Amino acid sequence: MVGLPYDFLVNPLGAVRSTFEKALATGSDPASFDGKDWGALDLFRQFLFDQGGLSRVPVLTPTTIRWIKPNMLVRFRGMIQDMLGNEFYVGAYKDGSVWRTNKFIDVSQFSMNDSADMLIWERRLLYCVPVPGQNAWTEISSEAVGNDCMDWASQQREKRRRTDNESADCVDMTRDDQHPSPASEFGAAVTEGTSSSMSMVCGPDANSLPCLVKIYDSPESDLKLNDVFEFVGVLTSDQEPHVDKDFEFSNGFCEGPSLQFLHNKVPLLHCFVYRKLAAQDFLKNNPMAEPKPQLIREIREALLRHLTAILGNDEIAAHFLLLHLLSRVHTRVDAVAVGKLSLNLTSFKKETTSIYGNRLSVAVKDLLPFTHCIPLTVDYLNSTSLAPKKDYDTNRLTTGVLQLAEGSHVIVDETKLEAGILNSVGVENTRLLKNLMQLQKVEYDFKYYKMEMAADVQLLILSEGKSNILPADVVVPFRPSSVASSEAITAEALEAWRWYLATVRLLPYTIKSEIQKVVENDLVAAMQADRSLSPDDFSRWLTMGRLISLSFGETCLSLEHWEMVKELEKLRRERLK
Repeated sequence: MVGLPYDFLVNPLGAVRSTFEKALATGSDPASFDGKDWGALDLFRQFLFDQGGLSRVPVLTPTTIRWIKPNMLVRFRGMIQDMLGNEFYVGAYKDGSVWRTNKFIDVSQFSMNDSADMLIWERRLLYCVPVPGQNAWTEISSEAVGNDCMDWASQQREKRRRTDNESADCVDMTRDDQHPSPASEFGAAVTEGTSSSMSMVCGPDANSLPCLVKIYDSPESDLKLNDVFEFVGVLTSDQEPHVDKDFEFSNGFCEGPSLQFLHNKVPLLHCFVYRKLAAQDFLKNNPMAEPKPQLIREIREALLRHLTAILGNDEIAAHFLLLHLLSRVHTRVDAVAVGKLSLNLTSFKKETTSIYGNRLSVAVKDLLPFTHCIPLTVDYLNSTSLAPKKDYDTNRLTTGVLQLAEGSHVIVDETKLEAGILNSVGVENTRLLKNLMQLQKVEYDFKYYKMEMAADVQLLILSEGKSNILPADVVVPFRPSSVASSEAITAEALEAWRWYLATVRLLPYTIKSEIQKVVENDLVAAMQADRSLSPDDFSRWLTMGRLISLSFGETCLSLEHWEMVKELEKLRRERLK
């Protein structure tokens, strides 16, 4: 890599152009590059992953955007909140006898001179936001990376002041001397059905930084609404506002710019590489090797002691809370979301909530990447937008409270709920919450029809009596015996617990035939002894068996773990009496 005329961090477009020219030099036809990489992305993957360059790439945040320069390589972590359709652009064109490319940029850096030799390619446009409810401990510090990049950029600007001739492969870090021709402005785009919608996108505020991400050469199945991704690419250099105009598309040419006017409001990233993120990707220390079973048992015991202390020494509630925090939807059978374990802790009064509810909320925030609290009141239900809605005037999906990333945790505080009348919005919101609880689905409102989107959200309800609004999988009366605060927690312990919750829940799981026979016999005996038991109860027991096994880091249900399920259920049902 020595001697290359570009720097991956500050001049990534140099690699794009250089590899494009090299590919053409071998006799490749530019028309064959539509939807394909000509070698540039291989270089970036090698730099990012094989050479450890990913950690040097600055993360786009409200803080770092103040010093990150246009055309730098950046990464953005966020949730796909809206999918804005596909966009046509001039991917390659002839400048005299030389072919140029506009891939990964919006404004051509060379005059197109209304060339008839233009190749129209396609890219996708995503509107991404910071993951809703993302907790501070998951954020990546970019201070060191920022200093390195700022120093490099400062040195480059000094060099440019001392030289008259600049290499064609060097990208100017400022745009003062760039005056693209009207034809080159088309290098940005025609968007299918999205141009008018973009004007309504809100710009970043002090605490949130949305990002427009342009995706190239990617199957549509790779990127889905509400998935969390890390995108690595070029931050746009086009900060000039433009007026959205009607356009005509004919003979491969577009008259009038389209999405450019938004670029001065929301950062735009042309993506080279992306990867879907899971809870483990937000951990500070993620061990390369799996810890031994004994270590997992020790982590489990320590976490269980912590949860027990938070819950006023209520061991039964702590055991169910642990299983709840490990639960996830691992498969779907018809309308049933298998693996979920919503939890309703009852006997919470207002004074109890102020102590234990606050403790619980803080503890969950410290343990899980994405958490939310919903204060369930009549006024909240009557006035809040829970479901995402399609706004056809702007052609945008307006987000709702329940548009959440996979693995999000929601605490619903029902202790503040008092008598009142629900209006039509309140009735609809109640139904939406119940559907999320029972089916792990959220209805998106497209005005003329509604579409169910699968979800995987952990729901914990705090209430005085059993919740009538949100029928949870498990109802546990809360019985604290102490108000003493828990011991101070070390950073090492917190990191171990976070790793544990993110990792063991993903382990494979099976039931061996001999244990399955025992389980079947026990279920038959239980049904004969208590006719009130339903298939939902049996399904919950099987889910608990899975979660107890995984909580010990074991992938097969053992007789010991099945006995624990029956004992926990016995103790819980005694409390319900």
